[in-house]
Amino acid sequence: MQSSNYFNDVYDVVKLIPKGRVTSYGSIAKYLGTTKGARIVGWAMNNSHHNSIIPAHRVVNRNGLLTGKHHFTDEKTMERLLKKEGVLIKNNKIENFENIFWDPIKELEL
Repeated sequence: MQSSNYFNDVYDVVKLIPKGRVTSYGSIAKYLGTTKGARIVGWAMNNSHHNSIIPAHRVVNRNGLLTGKHHFTDEKTMERLLKKEGVLIKNNKIENFENIFWDPIKELEL
């Protein structure tokens, strides 16, 4: 698998995350068939910040932490975008993570 093709697959999934919902790097990797590929999904997200149609702010770590915030224009951009969509955040962590978590395996048909 070439990384650019995999990155495009990641972006296709991320574009489907509804406003006000979030998913994790690992959940995207698992959906794409690479259960240990969370880090690669993270690399894809890091490379997506130049593209405004990819809502990278909706991808967080498995605990709901805003670990990708350092790759945005400034460290508050990710939080600001999520809050604009109604997501509650406290101390860089999504407060109601279980309730707004979007699992691509459950939400999308393979």
